[in-house]
Amino acid sequence: MSASKTTTGTAPAASAEASPSAHEPRYTPSEIEPRWSERWAAQPGLYGVEPPSSGKKKYYVLEMLPYPSGQLHMGHVRNYAIGDALARYMWMQGHNVLHPMGWDAFGLPAENAALKNNTPPREWTVQNIAAMKRQMDRLGLAYDWRNEITTCLPEYYRWNQWFFIRMFERGLAYRKKSKVNWCPECQTVLANEQVINGYCWRHEETLVEQRDLEQWFLRITDYAQELLDDLDRLDGWPEKVRTMQRNWIGRSEGAIVEFGLEDPQRAEDKKIPVFTTRIDTIYGATSIQLAPEHPLVKEFAASNPQLAVEVAALLNEQKRARESGDVAVIDKHGVFTGHCAVNPFNKERLPIWVANYVLLDYGTGAIMSVPAHDERDYEFAMKYGLEIRVVILPRRTSDNTTGEDEEPILPYTAEDSLLINSDPFNTLGNKEAQKVMAAFAEQHGFGKATVTYRLKDWGISRQRYWGTPIPMLYCEKDGIVPVPDAQLPVLLPENVEITQTGGSPLGRLPEFVNTTCPKCGGPARRETDTMDTFVDSSWYFYRYTSAHYDRAPFDSAVANYWFPIDQYIGGVEHAILHLIYSRFWTKVMRDLGLIKNDEPVARLFTQGMVIRNGAKMSKSKGNVVSPDDMIARYGADATRAYALFAAPPDRDLDWQEDGVAGVSRFLGRVFRFVTRHADRTRSAPGSAQNTATSQALQRKLHQTICKITEDFGGRWHFNTCIAAIMELVNALTAAEPAIAAGEVPDAVLAAILRDLVLLLAPFAPYLACELWEQIGEKENLLRAPWPKFDEALAREDEIEVPVQINGKLRTVIRVPAGADEDTLRAAALADEKIKAAIAGKEIVKVIIVPGKLVNILVK
Repeated sequence: MSASKTTTGTAPAASAEASPSAHEPRYTPSEIEPRWSERWAAQPGLYGVEPPSSGKKKYYVLEMLPYPSGQLHMGHVRNYAIGDALARYMWMQGHNVLHPMGWDAFGLPAENAALKNNTPPREWTVQNIAAMKRQMDRLGLAYDWRNEITTCLPEYYRWNQWFFIRMFERGLAYRKKSKVNWCPECQTVLANEQVINGYCWRHEETLVEQRDLEQWFLRITDYAQELLDDLDRLDGWPEKVRTMQRNWIGRSEGAIVEFGLEDPQRAEDKKIPVFTTRIDTIYGATSIQLAPEHPLVKEFAASNPQLAVEVAALLNEQKRARESGDVAVIDKHGVFTGHCAVNPFNKERLPIWVANYVLLDYGTGAIMSVPAHDERDYEFAMKYGLEIRVVILPRRTSDNTTGEDEEPILPYTAEDSLLINSDPFNTLGNKEAQKVMAAFAEQHGFGKATVTYRLKDWGISRQRYWGTPIPMLYCEKDGIVPVPDAQLPVLLPENVEITQTGGSPLGRLPEFVNTTCPKCGGPARRETDTMDTFVDSSWYFYRYTSAHYDRAPFDSAVANYWFPIDQYIGGVEHAILHLIYSRFWTKVMRDLGLIKNDEPVARLFTQGMVIRNGAKMSKSKGNVVSPDDMIARYGADATRAYALFAAPPDRDLDWQEDGVAGVSRFLGRVFRFVTRHADRTRSAPGSAQNTATSQALQRKLHQTICKITEDFGGRWHFNTCIAAIMELVNALTAAEPAIAAGEVPDAVLAAILRDLVLLLAPFAPYLACELWEQIGEKENLLRAPWPKFDEALAREDEIEVPVQINGKLRTVIRVPAGADEDTLRAAALADEKIKAAIAGKEIVKVIIVPGKLVNILVK
């Protein structure tokens, strides 16, 4: 069976093997796997790392840590099986491997479970961790649990608090009253990245509200440009992830221009800052449009009840557009406020409108409307009869022989243009005009060139209980004061009544709230918000390198040896939330002098989802498959090998239990074949005469070694790796009569079986260890060297070459491998099918691609 036919999850049929005889050992994973699991558990250092002084090349492979929900499903198994196969392969390649696991243990689900089951979040979480850890061990995942971390334990979250204080000292952590995203279902604040098309990222049917609250923020925008620039260095990341991050950071070059507010009743000046990427079109501005939530709109509406009603209607339209997921395609509506602004360039009065397509969180929440040169502005102006003034024209082309400027089709938005109606900037090209006009604005004090980002500062305050307490105090005398390092961690109290009303549960605990100011010694009040749980996962992979270090978040010398992570594996759904935060955190830690690397991850792999019944496998959709059930029926090796075999790891896997059964049958075939011949291999002599059969088997073996080695080094098409092992086993099974007849020397057979077990080890470690012992090997399989590919042994004696006539395939010929052009030409022309096809025709040319193709051109 060819590898190309093995992507559907169906194992090749055992055509060459008769049904197992009654006296043959049976493949019983339920006996084999628990026995090896116990043996591995008795060796706590089995998966441990070696010191940097070992001289070995390091390899840090990591799967994203899970939330301890209490049960793994096959989506988890797929993720972990990929990482585990890679870790085992790297150990066998002689690397010093770090392959840890831990628990993202704070968060909303634990609180919800506490409300539902009347179980304290810590108790619920610890129980779930124990259950999932048992599942991972039963799957045979090669984790060194001595490096385990649990983010809800004080020894971990103490360092969240330490980092927060360092950021506060540097001005990176600050508190302000701000309009925030509020999820009515979570009863807490969400970061911008946690709002998906206007909905909560956890509750996909809950529309997020806007509220004004005092919140703590981390100034991620200070690193916006570096986060953007360094994406170009991450060539080991999927381009789709880098594109998602570029779009989220959203760099825009332009200018801030302050339009004056014309109001004769005001004694003081009032400015309306507008960000524009096209200052070259500012003479074409015919109105100013504000977002419905703009502070100035609220001020206007306060004295105009009718305007207030109309603005509320616009805001509702905008919210409905958020529900549909795209405000850009909203049916554009607006209302005139009765006020005007003044264009600082030409002193023209511009009516101020409120428009439903202008967003408060984009730019400044105000735009200058240039209908002739912006599609949205044009649509709005046509609807409301606003002036449309052309101020840029296409550059004159050689086809324009009249010498007259051509009137463009509106809206005309091209950047390769010239200014008109913009005295004194007429005739400037638009790019030059943007620079000159921004400089003019700055010179006259009403604007300047600037860069803006879609990325906003990270709001980390959460009005929930189960999270890291924010280590800040409020003193009437000294204001905001950080908790001294010596008093960390600020412990999260236990036995707290959890409700989803009345703000943070910690605020109802006087013994937690009331404390003493470390500066003045007077009374102080603790912050009662907890941190966004994405803080926990922003740096956890550094803690793995020294999980029990108590003098700092981690031992910097050890972290600098292991970082960056060589291979990180997880879902693409974390492309924005987790990955951009972890990149930010790494850069902050670098600036604190804790690490030397600029980026946490050298290579990122985003695996496909596991699909069942047409939807992503998840508890919320009720379509999960428990690995426990699969292990009970088919064994852990078959369960994890199927997760790798059923589809390429970067594509979605359509779950089929029959596929697990098929892989289990294949593993049974391997088990029986090796056990049938184990006695002959244990005492195999050092050398023997090769035969045609043994040469053919060696050729197939080394072709398989080559393929799997190449796949581990690049494509990761583990589905075709396992398929190649299946083909090798098919060839071995088909050769059993020849083996029984002595046509395969014992030494050759021993070498083939040894390499077969080594090739199987990353994918089915239980069975591989069992067979390794059966063939008499004493070496630790995990550290046994990966088999080496021998090109000479892999080379085919003969190859098949297609022969075409005028580009159409007519036959396939077999020729010696490495045949030259003369040999290929002679063999093709001597073929009976070719002779008949070209009889009576003139051969014009024979095109030969050695080893690939013969094409005979005739007429």
